[in-house]
Amino acid sequence: MVRALFPGTFDPIHYGHIDIATRASKLFDEIVVAVYDKPLKTLLFSPDERMHLVKESFKDTPKIRVTGYSGLTIDFAQKIEAQVIVRGLRVFSDFEFEFRMALANQRLAKDAVETVALITAEQHTFLSSTTVREIAMLNGNVSSMVPPHVERALKERVPQSGEPSPPNALRD
Repeated sequence: MVRALFPGTFDPIHYGHIDIATRASKLFDEIVVAVYDKPLKTLLFSPDERMHLVKESFKDTPKIRVTGYSGLTIDFAQKIEAQVIVRGLRVFSDFEFEFRMALANQRLAKDAVETVALITAEQHTFLSSTTVREIAMLNGNVSSMVPPHVERALKERVPQSGEPSPPNALRD
């Protein structure tokens, strides 16, 4: 059995993420979508909220399971005995970043885990969680970018003012 890890912050999950995970599920026996809990960036949703949104996105996809993690991705991949880390590539700059990360992971765990990059479907090349958050904060329509449950969560989190909800909604 080949287990693949698809890690990310998923703040929020969008159709580009869902497409990569779904396509990866056709290549590997199991996909573990892992929600990173403490990235070095400001988040709109808490780890628990992001986990809930991601789980809801894959509730009808038996080969995909969702979990949270912290620490180094390569350490988590080894902990769950993943043979592959799946990453999505949208634009040329993604390649450079993912290439460096893959090399760092090879240095940390030589021959333990391979990195496989899937090219984003053309209709998702512009999508990023940052783009989705910015459009939502400016009261734009994100319905073509995220599933309905994520759109609802964004509307609840970002009122008409364009400012995120009360301080307990944002992480430091």
